[in-house]
Amino acid sequence: MPGLGLTKAAGLVVAWTVLVALSAPYLSETFSQISSLTFIISGLPVPDHPLAKPLKNKTSMTEEHQQSCFCDLSHSYKTELVSLDPLIIYIHSLITPSEITSLLSTAEPMFKPSVVTKHGRQQQTQDRTSSSAGLPRDDPAVKCVLNRARGFMGTMLRDGWGEMGPPQLVRYRAGQRFNVHHDWFDRPLLANDGSNRVWNRVASVFAILQDNCTKGETQFPHAKPIISPSPWNEPMWRGGLEDQKLKNVTDLKPLWREHEDGGLAFRPVAGNAIFWVNLHANGTGDERTNYAGLPLEDGLKTAMNIWPRRYWPYE
Repeated sequence: MPGLGLTKAAGLVVAWTVLVALSAPYLSETFSQISSLTFIISGLPVPDHPLAKPLKNKTSMTEEHQQSCFCDLSHSYKTELVSLDPLIIYIHSLITPSEITSLLSTAEPMFKPSVVTKHGRQQQTQDRTSSSAGLPRDDPAVKCVLNRARGFMGTMLRDGWGEMGPPQLVRYRAGQRFNVHHDWFDRPLLANDGSNRVWNRVASVFAILQDNCTKGETQFPHAKPIISPSPWNEPMWRGGLEDQKLKNVTDLKPLWREHEDGGLAFRPVAGNAIFWVNLHANGTGDERTNYAGLPLEDGLKTAMNIWPRRYWPYE
């Protein structure tokens, strides 16, 4: 009965058409309600707290992994008192190799001829022939190093009245130098935040990032060692085997020495740093902290300047 099958099929088509026609108004209203609900949901505020089971975010996980690669919060360093007159402290392994790599990568395209500040103006001078690069304080590696240096300083900076200040990288090549100078300002500078405060560089941290050079020591002409030299001319400090990586102890070079022209001279060692206090208790500059970057014989030396700022009310 082929004719009967066609009749049934035609009947089903007619019934389906009638059903769709009768349901159209209700479907339209339903879709309108769904659209309104979607609009309401999209306008709801996003929670400002994490979900009970946070979703995996590949980007944030990658960034967190990258940050953990160059900022080791458990990193430890060792300190040695070198001078009490003025106060100079030597810091072993203040900056890690991965942090050094990140800092150099950030600063590399920004190096320019170094300048000095005289009479409130920045200018080039033959006293300083190196190149310098400013570093952004919001860079993860920069923040990591500054936080570590801040922790080392303890209560030297008053909360709310002190800051680490913008850091700077400085680079020396063969023959380049920085003659005797000091980091503190002869007159405190006005804060640039609109307040009636002034500030000065209360201390300095000078950390070596690259030491592929000969000569290029950092000399403090007025610094005095804590103890007198040995009558047998033994080195005042041989450093650690972890710094030298030499098996024969007699071949170790001192990390610092008495300079033939007076004071103390520190040779550059990557990762290590020198810390000193620039100001007297009354806020005036300490002339004993004058220092020089001695000329390189050859190679390359790159270091990081950290200048913590102490603020006072303007009087």
